[in-house]
Amino acid sequence: MTTTDTADAHAIEHLTPRQRIFAIVGASSGNLVEWFDFYIYSFCALYFSSAFFPKGNPTTQLLNTAGIFAAGFLMRPIGGWLFGRVADRYGRRNAMMISVLMMCGGSLMIAALPTYASIGTAAPTLLLVARLFQGLSVGGEYGTSATYMSEVAEPGRKGFFASFQYVTLIGGQLAALLVLGILQLLLTHDELKAWGWRIPFVVGALAALVSLYLRRSLHETTTATERKSEAAGSVASLLKHHRRAFVTVLGFTAGGSLIFYAFTTYMQKYLVNTAGMSTETASRVMTVCLLLYMLMQPAFGALSDRIGRRTSMIAFGALTAVFTTPIMMALRNVSSPVTAGALIVCALAMISLYTSIGGLIKAEMFPVEVRALGVGLSYAVANAIFGGSAEYVALWFKQAGHEPYFYWYVSVMCAVACVVAIRMPDPTKSGLLK
Repeated sequence: MTTTDTADAHAIEHLTPRQRIFAIVGASSGNLVEWFDFYIYSFCALYFSSAFFPKGNPTTQLLNTAGIFAAGFLMRPIGGWLFGRVADRYGRRNAMMISVLMMCGGSLMIAALPTYASIGTAAPTLLLVARLFQGLSVGGEYGTSATYMSEVAEPGRKGFFASFQYVTLIGGQLAALLVLGILQLLLTHDELKAWGWRIPFVVGALAALVSLYLRRSLHETTTATERKSEAAGSVASLLKHHRRAFVTVLGFTAGGSLIFYAFTTYMQKYLVNTAGMSTETASRVMTVCLLLYMLMQPAFGALSDRIGRRTSMIAFGALTAVFTTPIMMALRNVSSPVTAGALIVCALAMISLYTSIGGLIKAEMFPVEVRALGVGLSYAVANAIFGGSAEYVALWFKQAGHEPYFYWYVSVMCAVACVVAIRMPDPTKSGLLK
């Protein structure tokens, strides 16, 4: 070991519980900011779509902004590869700082963008560029932060500490809803359309600077020798020597991402379009459900420390494969918001068996020299294909008159995740992640 290697190893091995908690907070703070910025675009699209796409009817305007939102999803695999390579070759801390700084720049760019009336077609073009930057950033954030949190967490309690990645991910969505709700109370609809929609993007950019400050003082978890390894951050090495782990992660992430988006971002639309709830009621139901879902993560993460990650994943796949379709069928005809909320919370509890340890179980399957790349790229590919398309597939089946087919599609993919989990070795016994 070099002197730098010894210093790095010594620093991580001898972190106090307080220092480990600070490291988890610093790493997860960027995750919260990234998801706040990413989703505030979706929530504010109703107000700014006409500023960038003035021609056509409101539906056409929203479709244009939705198309740019989808483009952000398509950048995630590139972000997973790029930031995974940076994290494995130049350090986790550096990758996380670049990621959150890029998200800050994208948010500031959107906040300051001139409208179509001022600069013509350059306005939507620049909006697309900003979203591509943000999509790249989010794609890189998951793998690097999940890897860092898994490496810095206290042995024996890794499930509990790693669960805070999804606490902050869900927290970012809730924070976006909260900020928008406050603005809706303080400003009129016309004021929000004229300039108020820019405020959340400024808030996100400022929060990113706070996260950048916190991440500057984080300890690096890899050694100089590991980062200089020929295999470090190499896609060729990843696919040649760790193909089984990569395909395994793709397998259970496909089902996990699909059902996560089905019961979070799509569920509000489902309650309105299918169950017949008012938009306001559906929003309140989902806000409470997401809050409870966020609070579940540490409990299920701690559970995985007791029963094992593989057991948690098998339980997730089996339960969701069996109960997704009955729950979705019951929600079709629900009349009580309380009943709807209870059903959704039951589904989210089953999903928590996966989301609480999703990043950790991926990290435990790859060696240190390709860990960030393996986690980030496999997650981003499966998430872009299955998670990013969840809402589109659901609405396509509904429009075709076969809405229940979507329920079965989700159930089948969760069954696939269960089979993959049964076939995979217990990652806690692999010895790859100390």
